[in-house]
Amino acid sequence: MPDSNKIKFGLSDVHYALATETQDPTTGAWTTTYGAFKAIPGAVNLSLNAEGENSNFYADDIIYVVLGSNQGYSGDAEFALLPDYAEVDLLNRVIDDNGVISESAENSIPPQFALTFKIKGDKSDRRYILYRCALTRPAISGSTKEQSITPATDSITITATPRPDDGLTYARTTESTPKAVYDAWNTTVYVPESGDES
Repeated sequence: MPDSNKIKFGLSDVHYALATETQDPTTGAWTTTYGAFKAIPGAVNLSLNAEGENSNFYADDIIYVVLGSNQGYSGDAEFALLPDYAEVDLLNRVIDDNGVISESAENSIPPQFALTFKIKGDKSDRRYILYRCALTRPAISGSTKEQSITPATDSITITATPRPDDGLTYARTTESTPKAVYDAWNTTVYVPESGDES
């Protein structure tokens, strides 16, 4: 067994793949498929909190069972500047023949997508995937240039919820993950049950 990381630091190699969710009209079963991965350069920060809570069931004068609820994760991501193609793909914005990006209140349902990223460790880097994400629109902001330049960033709220077909929310590599799986992380969506693209 390889040595385990003692610390983690850094954030890089952020990619997304748009998700398509279909439901069988006969069985009601859901299937999630993904498009090709695209990079989001300029990752600055990512902070996600677990959603859901535990509740206690009492019997025999004790806490008999602890019931857990996993509703995924939510939090903020910060990028130097969200690329135009990511705005179109992830925020339902439209770019016309004149190169102008616009948004309409009519396109209010955010697309679902898988999000991958890498966090460095002292022994080995770890790759992560969130299987079913959606974004909120970033704020529009700017500030005057002073003596020293401090770049503005795009801050976006991410909600990562369980997939409807199998409840998957999150996965990450370990120090013992095969190199072939690690290297293909941003090529195909890894699914723990089969290791194939869903």
